[in-house]
Amino acid sequence: MKSIQTEFVLVKEAASMLGVCPNTIRTWGADGKLTEHRHPINGYRLYKREEIDHLIELMRKPAHPRNPK
Repeated sequence: MKSIQTEFVLVKEAASMLGVCPNTIRTWGADGKLTEHRHPINGYRLYKREEIDHLIELMRKPAHPRNPK
């Protein structure tokens, strides 16, 4: 069974992994772009490591031109 420390990351770690500032992570969570979870004891925002890893993979893919000529 995975522990909360390995399955989830805090705002600061998620921001570091994605190369954005912590406020961006909070905004994405508020906008529903990232699923926010709350720590059951202290209420801190948590994000699933698996979801962050998936976003990293998407960000690595090259962008396709909209109107190739």
